[in-house]
Amino acid sequence: MPSRFTNNRLVWPALGLLLLLGVNLASDPGFFAIALVDGRLSGDIVSIVLQAAKIVPLAVGMTLVIATGGVDLSVGSVMAVAATLAALLAAAGAPLVLALLAACAAAALVGAAAGALVAFAKLQPIVATLIMMVLCRGVAMAMTEGQGKPIVDPAFLYLGSGYFLGLPVAALLAFAFALATGLFLSKTASGLLISAVGDNAAASRLCGVRAARLKVGIYAFCGLCAAFAGVIAAARVEIADPARVGELHELDAIFAVVVGGTALTGGRFSIAGSVVGALLIQTLVWTMQKLGVPSNVTPVPKALVILLVCLLGSPRFRAQLAAPFLRRPATTTT
Repeated sequence: MPSRFTNNRLVWPALGLLLLLGVNLASDPGFFAIALVDGRLSGDIVSIVLQAAKIVPLAVGMTLVIATGGVDLSVGSVMAVAATLAALLAAAGAPLVLALLAACAAAALVGAAAGALVAFAKLQPIVATLIMMVLCRGVAMAMTEGQGKPIVDPAFLYLGSGYFLGLPVAALLAFAFALATGLFLSKTASGLLISAVGDNAAASRLCGVRAARLKVGIYAFCGLCAAFAGVIAAARVEIADPARVGELHELDAIFAVVVGGTALTGGRFSIAGSVVGALLIQTLVWTMQKLGVPSNVTPVPKALVILLVCLLGSPRFRAQLAAPFLRRPATTTT
């Protein structure tokens, strides 16, 4: 297999996704069937894409944070804060646009605070964001005294369960957001600056890059992505539950980013790879549900599949795996 093909960061998550789709097709010949019901597209594929809609924005933000050499463990809790704040403001009679803007601003502020702790206070990213994770979950619980806030605003619910031209609005918004972010990073110098800071922050500073400010901005953007995901997640279930919204979603976001080929050491990143990673993870969860795998056992095969994809995406691992088959037989001389 050509090295240019195998070294492409999209190849292995894409192959993993295709393999899972093949398993589903083998177990259910109607897996790819899509029907139009009451003007809405319906089917297993549509359901998988819709479920991935709440992970894609998180994966986009997490990609950029990891690309700078950091990590953000607070995104799940930020989702809860943003969703709860938006639901409370909407219930109080505030216009939906104002409620969403307030939620996004609050989430971006939390992200910027985490970024400042990393960039200026020099705390380790895992420590700084762990602090924000606990703090934000506590704030979300305090905002509603631990009780879920029902969402009744039709426009709010439309963001999570509405359809446009037969397609789910949540998925359209999530994937359009990922596409817009990827295009922006590829068409401007922003992507190059992020890679430079992730590769070598000290060298990038010597070249005139304001690495600290860039990191704060990236963490703020990650918070904004979490707000986006939180609003979609809450609108999908019609309730902003401060205890459950975003629960363990930071792990799925990190998995999607790593599976998608972004280096945990920083520098190299791929928005497209993270989107494919998010789809792979949701397809894996859907596959296990279809095959009747108990929910308490689900994390085990999920971890194994993610580990396998990550290992196959490593050139060094593939080289070691292939080494025994590439060795030439010893020749004897007389």
